[in-house]
Amino acid sequence: MKIGDQVIMNGNYYVPEKNRGKVFTVRSRPFTVCGTVCVLLEDYCGSYAADGLSVVVSRGKVPAGRKGQKETPSATGT
Repeated sequence: MKIGDQVIMNGNYYVPEKNRGKVFTVRSRPFTVCGTVCVLLEDYCGSYAADGLSVVVSRGKVPAGRKGQKETPSATGT
C-alpha cells in the first residue's frame, strides 16, 4: 500500500454505515501504532489499520485482469 492508492474498508474491523463501500485515498506511507501497521486516509480523521483496507486502484497501475482484456459475454448469452 502506498500514497495515492485508492482503498475501501474491507470489514476486518467494524465499518460504520457511512464508510461502507466508500473509496478513500491513502495519504501516508504505512507506519506502526502500538504494533499495528496503519496509514492515513484523505477525508478520514486519524489513522486506520492497513489490514482493514483493500486496494481498489493502485496509483499508476491498471487493476489486475483489466490490461489488454476484452469484455467477455455473460454465460447466459445476454
